[in-house]
Amino acid sequence: MSDTDGKKTLGLRGGAPRPGNVKQSFSHGRTKNVVVETKRKRVVVPKAGATTSAGGKAPIGDPSRRPAGISDAEMERRLKAVKAAKAREAEEEAARIAEEKARAEERERRRAEQEERERAEREREESLKAKAEEDKRRKDEAEAAAKAAAAPAAEPVVQRPAAKAAPEPAPRKQQDRDRDNKRGGKGNDDSRRSGKLTLNQALAGGEGGRQRSMAAMKRKQERARQKAMGGQVEREKVVRDVQVPEAIVVSELANRMSEKVGEVVKALMNNGMMVTQNQAIDADTAELIVQEFGHRIVRVSDADVEDVIKEVEDDEADLKTRPPVVTIMGHVDHGKTSLLDAIRKAKVVAGEAGGITQHIGAYQVKTDSGQLLSFLDTPGHAAFTSMRSRGAQVTDIVVLVVAADDAVMPQTIEAINHAKAAEVPMIVAINKIDRPAADPTKVRTDLLQHEVIVEQMSGDVQDVEVSAITGQGLDDLLEAIALQAEILELKANPNRAAQGAVIEAQLDVGRGPVATVLVQNGTLRQGDIFVVGEQYGKVRALINDQGERVKEAGPSVPVEVLGLNGTPEAGDVLNVTSTEAQAREIASYRANAAKDKRAAAGAATTLEQLMANAKADEDVSELPILVKADVQGSAEAIVQAMEKIGNDEVRVRVLHSGVGAITETDVGLAEASGAPIMGFNVRANASARNTANQKGVELRYYSIIYDLVDDVKAAASGLLSAEIRENFIGYATIKEVFKVTGVGKVAGCLVTEGVARRSAGVRLLRDNVVIHEGTLKTLKRFKDEVAEVQSGQECGMAFENYDDIRADDVIEIFEREEITRTLT
Repeated sequence: MSDTDGKKTLGLRGGAPRPGNVKQSFSHGRTKNVVVETKRKRVVVPKAGATTSAGGKAPIGDPSRRPAGISDAEMERRLKAVKAAKAREAEEEAARIAEEKARAEERERRRAEQEERERAEREREESLKAKAEEDKRRKDEAEAAAKAAAAPAAEPVVQRPAAKAAPEPAPRKQQDRDRDNKRGGKGNDDSRRSGKLTLNQALAGGEGGRQRSMAAMKRKQERARQKAMGGQVEREKVVRDVQVPEAIVVSELANRMSEKVGEVVKALMNNGMMVTQNQAIDADTAELIVQEFGHRIVRVSDADVEDVIKEVEDDEADLKTRPPVVTIMGHVDHGKTSLLDAIRKAKVVAGEAGGITQHIGAYQVKTDSGQLLSFLDTPGHAAFTSMRSRGAQVTDIVVLVVAADDAVMPQTIEAINHAKAAEVPMIVAINKIDRPAADPTKVRTDLLQHEVIVEQMSGDVQDVEVSAITGQGLDDLLEAIALQAEILELKANPNRAAQGAVIEAQLDVGRGPVATVLVQNGTLRQGDIFVVGEQYGKVRALINDQGERVKEAGPSVPVEVLGLNGTPEAGDVLNVTSTEAQAREIASYRANAAKDKRAAAGAATTLEQLMANAKADEDVSELPILVKADVQGSAEAIVQAMEKIGNDEVRVRVLHSGVGAITETDVGLAEASGAPIMGFNVRANASARNTANQKGVELRYYSIIYDLVDDVKAAASGLLSAEIRENFIGYATIKEVFKVTGVGKVAGCLVTEGVARRSAGVRLLRDNVVIHEGTLKTLKRFKDEVAEVQSGQECGMAFENYDDIRADDVIEIFEREEITRTLT
C-alpha cells in the first residue's frame, strides 16, 4: 500500500488528515510510520499497509511491521487512542453544525416576530386613525343636527340628504334586551342606561350627553401607542414653586410639592434625618429635599403678622436729642455700684445681698449741669455673662470700672469683649484711687494687652481716675460721658409708637409679671397695647427707678411696666401695636414659631448621634436639680452656671427653672425626679412647704449666687466638706409698725411658728420674696429685753440697719450650724 493510502487511512474527515494532526513521517525498515498528535498525547501509528489482507489486523508480533521497542499491548493502546480521537472529532463537528443550525433558526424566528409586531403596530395605528376620523365625522354630524334643531321655527327647515343624515343608534342585541328585562322590565326605557356608555350613544346626544374631550382621547391614544411600542408611559415632570417657611411639617412639605409623603420621608432618611410625617424640619433641610425632587424653593416667612411693627425710618426733622444710655461694667468688687451710688447720691448697695449686684438695674441721673444720663448697672460675677451681654447691646457708652489696686481681671476682659462686639465707645474709670496700694499706671499698662489704649498712653479711649468713697474725679467722669454723648449726636423720635428692650423681668406675687424696659424710640404711655417677645399686654402702670408712677416714658428712659400676660425673656423687644388683636396674634405666632424650631432642632438628631449620646449617658452620673429665682436674669445665669459644672463622670442637669415662689407643682416634679429645689431669693408658700415635708423633698434657699454654685459643685464632685446649714426655728408675722425715738421702727410681731431668738439670724419676707437679711437689733417682750420668745406670744423686733418694714410682712428666724455632708 502506498504512502497516500496510508494518509487516507489516518484521515479524520474524508480520508484526509486535519492540519496539525500529522506532524511527520519516518521509516522503520520497509514500513513508514505516521505520528498522530491528539489532544491528550502524541501517538506513533504504523502505516496502514502493515495490515494483513486476511485478518484485517497488523501482525503485531512481527517485528518487521512495527517500530522497534513497541510491544503488542502498547500498539493496541495506541490504535484505540486514535479511534477515540476520531470519534471525538466527529462528535464535536456534529455539535457545531447543530448549533449553527439552531442559531440560524432563532434569527429567522426573531425576524418573523419583529415583522409581525411591526405589521400589528401598523394595523393598530391605521385602526386608531380610522376610528378617530370616524368619531370626528360623527361628532360634526351631531353638532350640525343640534344646530338645525335649535333654529327658529319660522325659518324653513332644509331637508338634508338621506346619505348625510346622522346615523341611527345601532339596535341593541337580544341578549341586552333580555338582561334589561331581568333587571326590572324596563328594557324599553330610554332614560335608563344599562352597561357602559358607547361612542354612538354619546355622539347621538342620549344618556345625558356625556362626551370625552379631544384632549382626553389624544392622551389615551398616546398612552396606548406608548404601551404598544413596549416603552414605559412616563408623565411629564411638573416643576412647582414650593413656599417654605422657617419650619414646616413633613406632610405639609409633601403636599406643597404634590409628592407622596412616603417618598419625602424616604428622602429625609437617606439624608440622615430619622423623622415621621408629623414632625417639623427646618428650612435648610426642606430646601435640600425640594431641590432633590426637582422643584424650585421660595423662602417665605410666616411672620406676615409682624408687618405692623416693622421699623419705619424717621424723618430727620422729627428727631430730637435723647439722653445717652451708659452701662457700668467691670469685675466683681471693683466698685461699680458704689461709683453709681456716688453719682446718684443713693444707697443701692445697702439693698443687695452680700454687698454685690446680682440684678441688672436701670437708673436715670440728672447731673449738676442739668443733663440727663441713663445708667445700666450690670453684675460683675462670671455667672452673669449673658446679662452683661444684654447690657452692652442696648447701651450707647460703656464705662469700664477697674480697681486701681487690683488691675485687669477676667470679668474686666470679658466686659471689654462685650463692648467691642457691641461697637460702642468706652470710657475707663480707674476706681479706688484713694487706696494706698493704688497704681493707675499698672492699670493702663495692663489694658494695652487687650488693645485698649487710653489717652495718657497716646490712645483714643478716655480714662478718668475716680474714687467712689471720696467723690474724687466724679465731675470729670460725668464731663467725659457728656463729651462722648455730644460726639455721638444721639437722637430719637419721641412722637411715634414706642419701641424698647427688656432689661429684666420678674414675677411679682402682688403685681403680676413685671418687666424693666428701656425705651429706645418713641414714647410709652399708660394704656398702650404692646407685644414683647412671646407675651403681650396693656400698660397698666409705669414706675420709674425712684418707685414713682409716671404717665409716660420717652427715649432712653428706664421704667417698670405692669400689665403683661406672662413673664418675657430678658432681652426681648417691646413694640406698641394699635389693637389688642394684633398683639395677641403676633405673640401667638412667635410662640408657635419657637415651638416649631425646638421640635425641628430635636428632629435633626441623627441615629448615630442618638446612639452616641445614649452610650455617653450610661457612664455619666447626673445630679438633677430644680431652680426657682426671683427674676428671669438670675434664673438664666444660674442655669448657665449649672451647665458648666461637671466632667466626664458627673454633671448637673436642671430639670426646670422658673421665676416666682416655689409651688406645689415644683415639689411634685422634684419628688418624681428625686431632685432638690434651689430657691434663689424666693421661698415656698405654705402649701408647698407642707407638701415638701410630707414627701421628703429638700428645699434649699440661697440669696448669694456664690453659695449656690459652690454648694452644687461640691455635691456634684463629691467633695462634701463641712458646710453651713440653716435651721429654720420660727416664723413671726408683723401686726403693726411703731416708731420709737432713738431706736427707729419697731415691728410688733406675733410668733406664729417655732421660737424667736435674739442671737439668731432673720430674713424679712414680703409676698414670699426675700426683702432683707440680717440680724435683730432688739427683741423685747413687753418692756424687757429677752433672749427668746415662744410660739403664740407677741414681741417687738427691730432690725439692724434696716427700717423698711410693713404690716403683714413675715419674719423668718433661722440658726446656722456646721455639719458634715456625705453622698448617698
